[in-house]
Amino acid sequence: MKKGGVPSVWIFGTETAHAGIGVRRMNESIASSLAVPAATSGDVLTGILRDGAQRLLSQAVEAEVEAWLESHRHVMDKDGHRQVVGNGRLPTRTIMTGVGPVEVSRRRVHDRRIVGENDQGEPVDSHGQVIERFSSKILPPYLRKTKSIEELIPWLYLKGVSTGDFTEALQALLGKDAPGLSAATITRLIGTWQKDFEAWSKRSLAGRYAYFWADGVHFNIRLEEDRQCILVLMGATAEGKKELIALADGYRESEQSWLQLLLDCKQRGLTVDPTLAIADGALGFWKALPQVYPTTREQRCWVHKTANVLDKMHKRVQPKAKEMLHAIWMAPTRAEGYKAFDAFAEMFEAKYPAAVECLKKDREVLLTFYDFPAEHWIHIRTTNPIESTFATVRLRHRKTKGSGSRVACLTMVFKLMESASKTWRALNGSTLIQDVIAGVQFADGVKKQAA
Repeated sequence: MKKGGVPSVWIFGTETAHAGIGVRRMNESIASSLAVPAATSGDVLTGILRDGAQRLLSQAVEAEVEAWLESHRHVMDKDGHRQVVGNGRLPTRTIMTGVGPVEVSRRRVHDRRIVGENDQGEPVDSHGQVIERFSSKILPPYLRKTKSIEELIPWLYLKGVSTGDFTEALQALLGKDAPGLSAATITRLIGTWQKDFEAWSKRSLAGRYAYFWADGVHFNIRLEEDRQCILVLMGATAEGKKELIALADGYRESEQSWLQLLLDCKQRGLTVDPTLAIADGALGFWKALPQVYPTTREQRCWVHKTANVLDKMHKRVQPKAKEMLHAIWMAPTRAEGYKAFDAFAEMFEAKYPAAVECLKKDREVLLTFYDFPAEHWIHIRTTNPIESTFATVRLRHRKTKGSGSRVACLTMVFKLMESASKTWRALNGSTLIQDVIAGVQFADGVKKQAA
């Protein structure tokens, strides 16, 4: 607080007046303290933020080095000389951040005990003992971009920005002096993503899944005539977390394509049958599933079924029909679900027999969810975990007018789902997953009491 009652604030270490005549002093203090760009040279606020970020980063790195030197102050040779000391400065490094490029340098740490390296490349002293060398956690070696920027690059590409527009998009976000971020970067990234997908596709699947969600998604391929069908398999782990299990290039969702995918999962460690699988009724998945996991129960997706039924009805009656379909799967008990089912059939069978038959043929497998915890119903009545994720995938696909090749399309889907998985939430009532796996019986969503 300044004398005379004029309050003051600190901006990056500069005390400035905040009222009355102090406004002029504040402006002078800021101008003398910060390298603020002229109003005509660009965004003043960005310049202030960048300058502040540079100062804070430098201070943090210096504090980290000082803490290391202090913790090794006791390390001395036989003559009483300190063995871990500061020794000059490393060359200045430019880090690309969310506010643009920030330059930073730190003190060099010299450990006189280190005389070489062992066969594993670890630093050792004259007795061959491994010595821990200082390595900054804040500013790791070879860091050139912050994590947010590393994630920004694939995010822009996968959300529909073409490689030709990439430089312009990055300059708009980070400024014209943003180095090393170009279409060539994206080309290299795509190659890296393909290797990531290959490694991911061979990983071990040892573990237990309570639920499966399966679906097939079709894409246009610019360089080929046939549409590509990507088979997607997701699961709910024993901890109640959603997980992408497998992706494969299928042929029209055929039984053989799904059989190959499921057999591959089993060979990689997924040997225990999931308790329940959720999918559309038209998939070859249902023919392949019992050949690999014979005890897994079936649940048809209500979203797909509703669309298929309504497609066979006149638009005039679709709103009423949709309301009555919702009444079936929203019923609190199986008995009430049956009543709603029968009511729909009675209402529409005479005029729309094909629609009613489409619904009736899957009557029991549409209501399997009643034998599982009520907390899980919102997750297991539909394949929404897959559908919601692919809304983003389709956006990218439309923006780029299809992928150039089948491999590129499969890789793109993998990276998008990998990105989306970071925000997937656990299942409601995730603690009940263990009961499902253990075979505990549920009736109308409630656990049965032991006799």
